Amino acid sequence: MKPVKVGICGLGTVGGGTFNVLTRNAQDIARRAGREIIIAQVATRHPNPDVDTGAVAVTADVNDVINNPEIDVVVELIGGYTIAKDVVLGAIANGKHVVTANKALIAVHGDEIFAAAEAKGVSVMYEAAVAGGIPIIKAIREGLAANRINWLAGIINGTGNFILTEMRDKGRDFADVLAEAQALGYAEADPTFDVEGIDAAHKLTILSSIAYGIPLQFARCYTEGISKVTPDDVEYAEELGYRIKHLGVSRRTEKGIDLRVHPTMIPVARPIATVDGVLNAVMVNGDAVGNTLYVGAGAGAGPTASAVVADIIDLARTFDAPAEASVNHLAFNDIEDVAVLPMEEVETAYYLRIQAEDKTGVLAAVASILSERGINIEAIIQKEPKDGEALAQIILLTHVVVEKQMNEAIAAIEALSSTVGDVTRIRVEHLN
Repeated sequence: MKPVKVGICGLGTVGGGTFNVLTRNAQDIARRAGREIIIAQVATRHPNPDVDTGAVAVTADVNDVINNPEIDVVVELIGGYTIAKDVVLGAIANGKHVVTANKALIAVHGDEIFAAAEAKGVSVMYEAAVAGGIPIIKAIREGLAANRINWLAGIINGTGNFILTEMRDKGRDFADVLAEAQALGYAEADPTFDVEGIDAAHKLTILSSIAYGIPLQFARCYTEGISKVTPDDVEYAEELGYRIKHLGVSRRTEKGIDLRVHPTMIPVARPIATVDGVLNAVMVNGDAVGNTLYVGAGAGAGPTASAVVADIIDLARTFDAPAEASVNHLAFNDIEDVAVLPMEEVETAYYLRIQAEDKTGVLAAVASILSERGINIEAIIQKEPKDGEALAQIILLTHVVVEKQMNEAIAAIEALSSTVGDVTRIRVEHLN
């Protein structure tokens, strides 16, 4: 059968890994795909010392790749929204299939890109955009296609997971661990995308769309970072039988779809609570299958290249099939414009940590505020002031309540003359 010729745009960490996997495993890949997959051209401005391009044509201009009539599949591994978008849309306009690892591009511009691809009868594959080497997109689109997906929850940023793991295991504070993550190369010099939840929100947006058959709605995803989580919060969570993870949560409800990324307390008995370090994990609940858990490396040259090359193989397997025979880009042939809930309408349980004067009546006042708003307390711990400190700590776990009610309760608690500073709030998910 005619070989599939590939052009790679970007030869950084992932691009280099993809090149090396395609060349190193060429024989097995051809056996799986049913035809050879050949790298015909590479576009890069910076040579990768870990890649021997050999006789492969190399150019500094991505347009050489997307306009090359010999190339069947353009692999976009540049990242970002600008040049990458031009590469993808240019390749589609030229009738070429596209494989990308670019979660930001898909989350923000995916609807436009998929519409262009469908109009041209080509495919855009993006398995590597979410959770690196974990084949979670294929699992939801194909393996769980018989299910009505009820909810999904994921540790989908390795940097945040590494930081929270170190805080728990070694009692370190956020800033200290972040500096180490940067030194190790887990976090960028500007870590905002990782620690503030933006990277995870890109990935959650994609997962939610293929889980429920809804448009990509990144702008509606609630994001909250982990910079305010303290070693005390980590310790108290463990004392209560929970663990703090930076979780992306999406849930189908009668009112609409939850779409949120934030620090989350989950019971230590849940398998996902034991996923530590830079690993990723995604839990998916379907009406037929129940809970399923997918764990693995969420980033890096090898794991991400594994997903990129798997997409190229999938394209090669169906290369001569009509476009209508392929799986829809968002897994559903008809996309429903279901509302994404504003955060104040989301229902969840809560952990609250309150700093208060060490005197009689404070706990009763807090309990009264919660009770007046229909918020039931599940557990409570009162910590006496530490040596040299004047303030006690009140730690509460609540039952499930609407966020708007909790917002009102927190405002009232902070207004008490006996409380000091902001109330710390961490949402609680039981994932059952």
